Amino acid sequence: MGSKQSRIPVQLEKLRKRFDQWRRTHVVRSRLPDELWATAVKMADIYGLHRTARVLGLDYNSLKKRVEQQSDVAAKAKLSDVRFVELPGVGMSAGCCECSVEWEDAAGSKMRVHLKGTTMPDLAGLSRSFWNPS
Repeated sequence: MGSKQSRIPVQLEKLRKRFDQWRRTHVVRSRLPDELWATAVKMADIYGLHRTARVLGLDYNSLKKRVEQQSDVAAKAKLSDVRFVELPGVGMSAGCCECSVEWEDAAGSKMRVHLKGTTMPDLAGLSRSFWNPS
């Protein structure tokens, strides 16, 4: 008797067939195309590493490495999407404070501002002038 856990999901079964077809038409030990690896990584996110590797006949550690690389890329993409950073208002600090703010655009241009004292300059205006110098 087969349990629900032992059944292969339809998406994973379709991908297994694609892997089998590719393996039948290529020399043994050939590198899998990036497209198949990318799809396997997506399936591993949905169905788990072990199950995906087992069904597709992949090395668990190779699939795990690619899943981790994809996670790192996604995390970096999220960080690059940050558009707003809240800074405390004037009068929030009682003593003398000091900090540096640095902007860098995609072309590599940089602007660095070193702040010292209790008054806060118009950082929003500074950043606008950096991003839109027109």
